This record gives sequence, C-alpha cells and structure tokens, in this order.
Amino acid sequence: MLTLAATSTPDPATYSDLLVPLAWLLLAGLIAAPFYLGLCWIWPFTACRRCHGAGKRGAWIGRGFRYCTHCDGTGARLRAGRHVLNYLRRTHRAGHR
Repeated sequence: MLTLAATSTPDPATYSDLLVPLAWLLLAGLIAAPFYLGLCWIWPFTACRRCHGAGKRGAWIGRGFRYCTHCDGTGARLRAGRHVLNYLRRTHRAGHR
C-alpha cells in the first residue's frame, strides 16, 4: 500500500488580503475624481462615440449619409461627469427656492 507524505495545508483565504489593494484603489479614486469633475466643468463635451465627432454616418450604399442619432448631428456628447454636475446643480437650486 502506498503511503502519502504529510502535506501542509495552505492558509485559508481571508478578506484581509484584499483590504490593502482595495484601500489603494479607493485612494486613487478619491484623488482622480476631483480632477475628472474639473475636466468635466472646463470641457463638458466629448466627441460622439458613434460618429467619432463628425455628426454624420455614412450610408450603406453610395455617398449618402445620415445625421447621427446619438448626438443629433452635432458630433458632441456630454461627458458622464457633466451629467453628474448638472444633476447636483439642479438639486441644489431646487432645494434653495
């Protein structure tokens, strides 16, 4: 009969191993958020992802084109952070009336 050598069992996984990377990730997010909101305040628009800022898309056949339905032909979309800033501004104004 074959006998197996004694093996050590690994330490059980704990959530404390995740706390340090999670803390660094949270710290990085807290540092980056004001910079992103500042960017959204200065430059609220970004190029539309559908038409790449052109405002129109090519047709399937020929040289025809259609105006982009996502940006209504402007080529610009509001950034996600600007939506948040607009929501906070609206809420603040509604509370102070």
